[in-house]
Amino acid sequence: MFCPQCGQQQVTGHIRFCSRCGFPMDGVIQLLGSGGILPLYRDPEEPPPISPRRKGVKQGGMLLLSGAVIVPILAMFSSFTNATFLEILAALAAIICFIGGPLRMLFAALFEEAAPRPFRPYGPPAHMHAPPQFASPVQRPALTPPPPRPQGSWRPRPNTAELVNPPSVTENTTRLLDKEDRTDR
Repeated sequence: MFCPQCGQQQVTGHIRFCSRCGFPMDGVIQLLGSGGILPLYRDPEEPPPISPRRKGVKQGGMLLLSGAVIVPILAMFSSFTNATFLEILAALAAIICFIGGPLRMLFAALFEEAAPRPFRPYGPPAHMHAPPQFASPVQRPALTPPPPRPQGSWRPRPNTAELVNPPSVTENTTRLLDKEDRTDR
């Protein structure tokens, strides 16, 4: 894969930034992975859609909490009226709410789908994209390299090896010989 900004060929296709100019390659990788079709981004103000798993857990929690309100009310009415059908209704509501609520939450947590984790680090809002009917279905394996830029637009990296001279191999041995000559005299 080539960097669309400077034309540098990248070592692998799984890098985040260009090794020469630092251009973010995440969007390029996504664009190549989708066959050249721009992904639709959500508006940041738009609330994320709720997953079936979270929806099921909320339903079970609401059923459990509503049982904490409904069952005592039905029990009070049955004690004041002495009606057996209200006692049966209160018992049935207790079973449905206090057993059905946690079972619904357990079912949702174990068997329903979670929300997908979208990879959207940056990008324009969804209303700035073209409609999907105008998107190109052509799939290309990789971007072609851009035309070479004039040499003046990019300066070569400095050679940092020229800043410090490498130590000589003979420095330590010469010092040892000088010490021996001084001690012999």
